[in-house]
Amino acid sequence: MLVVEKNSLTEEIEELVAHYGNDRASLLPILQDVQRKHSYISDYAQQEIARVLDIHPVEVYGVISFYSFLYSKPMGRNIVRLCQTITCDLQGKKAVAEAIERELGIKFGGTTKDNRITLEYANCLGMCDQGPAMLINDKVYSYLTPEKAVEILGEV
Repeated sequence: MLVVEKNSLTEEIEELVAHYGNDRASLLPILQDVQRKHSYISDYAQQEIARVLDIHPVEVYGVISFYSFLYSKPMGRNIVRLCQTITCDLQGKKAVAEAIERELGIKFGGTTKDNRITLEYANCLGMCDQGPAMLINDKVYSYLTPEKAVEILGEV
């Protein structure tokens, strides 16, 4: 029999499984809760979730890599997502993106040195009639200009 040394993360995952259930349908809410608390889902957390749900770790990683709002690496405290649809492109997204990168001193896909902000592109924010648009954590900003985007970042 496998003996597992318990730590606080293992206990937390076991509590989540007790709350959500131990079938595959529980995987996504468990991942969301782990990320909500820890900002990302570590390799160790993925292994423990797989063990407790009795599924292969590749299944856990597959779900994380499929959903763009789940992370397997540390992220900034604030996630800034800029819509990259053709509609936002036509409405000036490139100038907005350049202003954001210049203001923060990082490129999209990066995180500021103080871990305050991670920049990402989003495939669609559903705001095509109000572009360019960005999402900061759970708040949507629309009709962006380079100046407006930089002003918003100053408030984050």
